[in-house]
Amino acid sequence: MHRRLLIRPGAIGDVILSLPELEAARAEYTEVWAPRAVLPLIRFADRTRAIIDTGLELVGVVEGATVPEMARFDSIYSWYGASRPEFREAVRHLPFTFFPALPIALGGVPRISVPAAIVENFAAIHPFSGSARKNWPLENFRRVEKELDIPVKWTAGPEEILEKAVRFDDLYDLARWLATARVYVGNDSGISHLAAAVGTPVVAIFVGSDPAIWAPRGERVAALVNPTVGDVIGAARDIRR
Repeated sequence: MHRRLLIRPGAIGDVILSLPELEAARAEYTEVWAPRAVLPLIRFADRTRAIIDTGLELVGVVEGATVPEMARFDSIYSWYGASRPEFREAVRHLPFTFFPALPIALGGVPRISVPAAIVENFAAIHPFSGSARKNWPLENFRRVEKELDIPVKWTAGPEEILEKAVRFDDLYDLARWLATARVYVGNDSGISHLAAAVGTPVVAIFVGSDPAIWAPRGERVAALVNPTVGDVIGAARDIRR
């Protein structure tokens, strides 16, 4: 039996965009090491582990640091350490194939399977991202809430400050909830990619990044660059289910 290890670091959106590539690399036995937060989204692997739990970050940094269990694999595909010569040297005796973490390969639409959901009459809004420069002003999202013709439910991460927001510690639980929304509105963020991956129509707002590279992928995605409130409301009405 061929045993393959896939090592994929990155933010939530990076990993979601990589899912088609990761799934295509499956072997008879497949283990995935990735950031802890995204592990619930990796449904195809035989086993998943958080990179931080493996000691991998010490390899090539601390003299003599190793991860002995990597020797169990017949092949290792790694998006980790590709640009770190000291890491590559430390693992040169192992069956590593390196891939650049960025840019992410284009091709394939990420899909995250969730149980069949009953679509409810609301728009989900997540007004945050991993960088403040990518965030559309919060007051604009508030205006969307007031002017949109269906109810709005807000969602936020555990550490994001937003009153009355729906919150989940587990991203897969969030994915299941997003699948019940008629439409999703958010910034260029991992949560926008998550909504698209479960099939929810997405209006993704871009103010500091390039949608040609980073837009969520799917049949029902509207990527808007520096939009007005009216643009967002119009797109949300047109694309919703």
